[in-house]
Amino acid sequence: MTRAKRFLKETSLSLFFLVIFIAALVGQAIAGHSLYNQEQAAHGEPTVGIWTYVTSSSFGQAVMENWQSEYLQFSLYILGTIWLVQRGSPESKELDETGLESDRDQKVGRYALSRSPLWARTGGLRTFLYSNSLLIVMFTIFLGSWFAHSVTGWSAYNADQVEHQQPELSWVQYLGSADFWQTTLQNWQSEFLAVGSMVILSVYLRQRGSPESKPVGAPHDATAVEG
Repeated sequence: MTRAKRFLKETSLSLFFLVIFIAALVGQAIAGHSLYNQEQAAHGEPTVGIWTYVTSSSFGQAVMENWQSEYLQFSLYILGTIWLVQRGSPESKELDETGLESDRDQKVGRYALSRSPLWARTGGLRTFLYSNSLLIVMFTIFLGSWFAHSVTGWSAYNADQVEHQQPELSWVQYLGSADFWQTTLQNWQSEFLAVGSMVILSVYLRQRGSPESKPVGAPHDATAVEG
């Protein structure tokens, strides 16, 4: 097998989602640009080019309000599964293995393997940071995209206010507005529903060959078992 073929095989899952992410983002930009110009024309306003649209607050708000909810979902899922369990779900740890687990179980410090990442072996602050690095990075991305969503939403809201000769809001005022929380919570609730559905449905339903499912013949009460 050539190096290129090996790379494609070993990274096929992440490459697949990267490709469909880019395709969906481009599709969103094209559809959003068309809709934006339709609304501009309906109000007797000038239309804009696609580059102007994708750098606008309207497009930024549409993208960021989804990104921040996705990263919040995964941040809470990572955090919640440290201590919370669901009997029978492959998405859960064993019922008696809640918490951060021992250094031996986690293979850190003096229990690290020769091939363990360097920061898992060094101890101290670096090992602490590496031990929580997934949650730290995911939550940081959530905060960044939440902030971007608030700023782009604020800009788009004020542009609409000016168009209708209504008073503008400060950023802090916008954070307390119904407009901001309606768009925020409509995304959050859908993400929480999706994760909760996956946790409970995976207790009773199966998908042969998927690591997100238990083996087809596994009992319903088998916990932390993946296919």
